[in-house]
Amino acid sequence: MTGPDGPSETLNATLEQIRLAGAIFFRAEFTDQFTFESAPLAFAAALTPRADRLILFHIVAAGECWVAMEDGIRHWAAEGDVIVMPYGGRYLLGGHSPADPVALALPTPPPWDNIPVVRQGGGGERTDVVCGYLHSEHPLFDPSMRALPPVFVVRLPEGPASSWVRASIDYALEATRPSNLSAAVLQTRLPELLLMEVLRVHLSAEPSSERGWLAALQDPVLAPALALMHGRPEHQWSVKELAAATAVSRSVLDDRFRQVLHRSPIRYLTEWRMHLAQDLLATTTLTVSEVAHRVGYQSEEAFSRAFKRERGAPPSHWRTRQG
Repeated sequence: MTGPDGPSETLNATLEQIRLAGAIFFRAEFTDQFTFESAPLAFAAALTPRADRLILFHIVAAGECWVAMEDGIRHWAAEGDVIVMPYGGRYLLGGHSPADPVALALPTPPPWDNIPVVRQGGGGERTDVVCGYLHSEHPLFDPSMRALPPVFVVRLPEGPASSWVRASIDYALEATRPSNLSAAVLQTRLPELLLMEVLRVHLSAEPSSERGWLAALQDPVLAPALALMHGRPEHQWSVKELAAATAVSRSVLDDRFRQVLHRSPIRYLTEWRMHLAQDLLATTTLTVSEVAHRVGYQSEEAFSRAFKRERGAPPSHWRTRQG
């Protein structure tokens, strides 16, 4: 999404205010069949005991895999994709062939002389993944806000950024020195820079990202309303219900949305639902009907009409075009 003054200049400025810290913490070499279960807080506690918010990312360096959170929906990612789980949590990651989940275990506890490598699977086609974490106090990563989906997959467009990311991935996969015993190396800027590029791509398609969306997450009137819509997009929200839940009048809520986000509350809700639907259509195998119900539409027909208005094609055609 672009603003009148160029490609997301305001978005770039607001992203620069986000402070991130983190590290690449292991490499994984999987062979089909594989499914592992991860409890990432254990890793975060070992590496950064003071981190109370965890952002996970997995870079697919080769092959293909899926990731699923508590809802069980599988989001697929291929070579060059970056999987982001902005609020941490338990998850499953697997390949094409079914396999019983196995708890992920690092070879040795930190600190490490070298970046550890996890090898798991049944000996089939190989998938290489670089796994890392970051943490941030920014409201964008506040689990109560749910400003982002619990998991999303991003492919950086061709250009200098994607070339730089690919080169950085190659380095991370091959490098065994310097040692992870060094705090300066452990706090490498690679995860921070990578996630910022991924966020820039993902947020450029968010509703009103160039009109103060990140600022709205900190607004005392808008933040509670956004948290409700983000947390329960399937609910049939009305302006009256949102205003009552945020303890303001309907006119105050509507005025604040229009001042900061340049659209009405219901218009924002429609755009948010379409964004979530687009993610689900692009990265999962849910049917159109299932996607419709997850984003608040009682019928597939109503959802298809709304999606076509917003995206220019019915959901099934849009999904086909995405490959």
